[in-house]
Amino acid sequence: MSITVNQDAFITAQVVELVATERNKALSTREWKHRLAGFGYGIRETDAGQVIETLPHHLEVCALPAELSV
Repeated sequence: MSITVNQDAFITAQVVELVATERNKALSTREWKHRLAGFGYGIRETDAGQVIETLPHHLEVCALPAELSV
């Protein structure tokens, strides 16, 4: 079964929403990253900027929105 573009965009939007929600709950950047790891996600610095990635496989999900950058 393949994922269509619409489903992929929907999933990406859900991940970004989760990341933003957890950012609002966290008191520090360190706590935020720890909370994300509990959900299986992380923030990685790249040449193109920060990206949201899956853990432990480090697969890029999408770019981290500018308003959430650390």
